[in-house]
Amino acid sequence: MAVASFVLGLLGLLVLNLFLGPIAIVLASMALWRGTARRGRALLGLGLGVADLVVLAALVATDDTVSWGLAG
Repeated sequence: MAVASFVLGLLGLLVLNLFLGPIAIVLASMALWRGTARRGRALLGLGLGVADLVVLAALVATDDTVSWGLAG
């Protein structure tokens, strides 16, 4: 779960951050609650999930849209 949260959090920075961010946060929280051996990856997944939502909030505040792409 720790690795999955890391991967989903990383992907969420590029696409579907509205969905992948919260999923990464939930998976990281579950991994930390269960006492995973990959604590660092779980913490990175948690941080990336939060970063997904922060990026989404910043983009919504600047151009009033919920979607974004690399092309602008």
